[in-house]
Amino acid sequence: MEWIILFFLGLFSGVVGSLIGLGGGIIIVPSLLFLGTYTDWISNVTPQITVGTSSLVIIFTGLSSTLMFMKHKTVDYISGLLFFIGSAPGSIIGAMTNKYLNAEEFSLYFGLFMIFISFTLMIRGKLKPVSASTSRFRISRTNVDVKGNTDTYSFNIFFGIFISFVVGFLGGIFGIGGGSLMVPAMLLIFRFPAHIAIATSMFLIFLSSTVSSYTHFTLGNIDWLIAIALIPGAWIGAKLGAIINQHLKAETLVKVLRVTLILIGIRLIL
Repeated sequence: MEWIILFFLGLFSGVVGSLIGLGGGIIIVPSLLFLGTYTDWISNVTPQITVGTSSLVIIFTGLSSTLMFMKHKTVDYISGLLFFIGSAPGSIIGAMTNKYLNAEEFSLYFGLFMIFISFTLMIRGKLKPVSASTSRFRISRTNVDVKGNTDTYSFNIFFGIFISFVVGFLGGIFGIGGGSLMVPAMLLIFRFPAHIAIATSMFLIFLSSTVSSYTHFTLGNIDWLIAIALIPGAWIGAKLGAIINQHLKAETLVKVLRVTLILIGIRLIL
């Protein structure tokens, strides 16, 4: 029964994570903490074990969904690799910092973080994007998806790397892959189109989670049995989420993201 529950937990996290570009960690981490508190079959799971295990599972969620998004030509590889320059060291430092948080502190900070991101998405229409038009270090990107839709956007390279470092750091601490911050950052600050932001976020999550999970592995923060139970569902769910993503409007995706974050945040704080 425990393995079935974990399979469906992985499936759900994969669908949600791939659908709105979060990676699935915001589902896995609080769920494992809840199961560890109210059941006896994973009662030995600490916040550190939860985060390390989640980071490992998210590798497969990120890879599975990226392969699906590649078919729709919505992954911006150049931007993703530039962001990875910042997120890689951030992930390592975040994973090492995680060991200093106890369970109560972890849930509180994680919950507040989720609500903050949800709030920024509510007011995103009133926020101005960071101007890159006159910057020497501006990079302009044009993406043409499989349907022939063309999108053009630009951002400051160094500011993008700095933001991704922060994203990687928080992803390493909370085991969420960083998507819950990277997608809003790409939407709010750099004005990426929603579908490209989500697909590129999953590509970045795949890369960053590989780095952070290795760090957690060296620290002994991975429960391999739980990970093995979660991974098959997460892989399948990520493919389903990527398929559903292509049939939803951009604003619908943002609304789903906003509601998901605030509900999880409130649950963790309470």
